[in-house]
Amino acid sequence: MPKKLCEGCRDGAELDFPITMAFQPIINASQGSVFANEALVRSPEGAPASTILDRVSEANKYAFDQKCRVTAIELGSKLGMADQKSLLSINFLPNAIYEPRACIRLTLATALSTGFPLENIIFEFTEVERVDTAHLLNILRAYRSMGFKTAIDDFGSGYAGLGLLAQFQPDIVKLDMDLIRNIDRDKVKQTIVLRTLDMLNDLDVIPVCEGVETIEEFELLRELGVDLMQGYLIARPELESLPEPVYPGVEPICNAPKTEQTG
Repeated sequence: MPKKLCEGCRDGAELDFPITMAFQPIINASQGSVFANEALVRSPEGAPASTILDRVSEANKYAFDQKCRVTAIELGSKLGMADQKSLLSINFLPNAIYEPRACIRLTLATALSTGFPLENIIFEFTEVERVDTAHLLNILRAYRSMGFKTAIDDFGSGYAGLGLLAQFQPDIVKLDMDLIRNIDRDKVKQTIVLRTLDMLNDLDVIPVCEGVETIEEFELLRELGVDLMQGYLIARPELESLPEPVYPGVEPICNAPKTEQTG
């Protein structure tokens, strides 16, 4: 164990249950290629994230956050993600980070040992978790200075929306799935999403629309100029594997062969 350990990890409980990751692609619909794969925590048997998060407590959240990062990078590397030049998106818990430069050491060591480029890693946080804005900004700025990419998840549904965006512009903003659901039949949602896309473009922030489940939603988003999408229409998450995405109406680019999982 390192001599210098952040207070949260030093005083927190060890993670006493196993986890693994499922992966879900984010596609570039105009290019017919994979932009990134998001790592989603699962049990080894494939139980959903909610059952895992129910076991996360104030005491073990530090160990849980560290384990998620390491597992995502190790599996992503094993599956050949870096070789395919696909970005790896990892969810993190801002409240599980005591001091960003101390808490990132194990992540940096794992990326180095697996050969996973730091610039190919996205750290995304969900804005539905209430956090201290100053603490969050400190994390995001520290991560950017180290070469990582940053993303706001579920934008438009929680605590840290426009106010946070005014203080920090991440590389990526993922529009909440509630804005995307049935957008082809909802003029109000279309207006909100279109204006949000215009704003993000002006701020030089990349938009991703998540929760795309129907061809009608997909086609409407393409009409609005959306390139990057994620959702069940494209691919469902697969346990310890990189799913083959669907590109509706687009001829996919031939990516490098993916590494088959062994064992």
